[in-house]
Amino acid sequence: MGSVAGVKKVAVLDYGSGNLRSAERALARVGADVTVTSDMQTALDADGLVVPGVGAFAACMTGLDAVQGRRIIGRRLAGGRPVLGICVGMQILFERGVEHGVDAEGCGEWPGVVEQLEAPVLPHMGWNSVQAAPGSTLFAGIEDERFYFVHSYGVREFTLGEDGGSSPLAKPKVTWAEHGDRFVAGVENAALSATQFHPEKSGDAGAQLLTNWLGTLR
Repeated sequence: MGSVAGVKKVAVLDYGSGNLRSAERALARVGADVTVTSDMQTALDADGLVVPGVGAFAACMTGLDAVQGRRIIGRRLAGGRPVLGICVGMQILFERGVEHGVDAEGCGEWPGVVEQLEAPVLPHMGWNSVQAAPGSTLFAGIEDERFYFVHSYGVREFTLGEDGGSSPLAKPKVTWAEHGDRFVAGVENAALSATQFHPEKSGDAGAQLLTNWLGTLR
């Protein structure tokens, strides 16, 4: 496992949803100075912000709004300050989530709909390989590793950057996985990154991914 030069301050956003302590432990393991917080200023000031999440999309959005989470994420990204979403913390970054007939609005950082996977067995639970995006920073050195997933919902289409038009902005790097059908397993889009799987539960491969992310913090 790689090492990170300098200790980075990372805030894990506490909005009532997510494996806060396991995320905290995993980040501390790779050398981060970690604070679990619901305080807006603390979340804004950190070198990196991690947004975890478990459970239903709509409930997570309610919790996120209760701590001004959308505003925190938006302000960080406007200043080019890194954010990492994990599991439902990734899903809420998209436009919408449809679960159990409930259509809920997400943060809208990326176009796309979180919906139930078309698979013979749900939830998708356990270890799975990914098709890492070419040139990925998050998956550097761990492209062929397996990661731990627990979910029944996902994003099956990622359209941002697919129009072929010229843009001064780099296209997002999208990593895919398959369970029944193909779904988004990770995204790297300037300061905003996310994984559908749980790096904090993915052993050494997950630890290396977190190390890679910490290496992008300024």
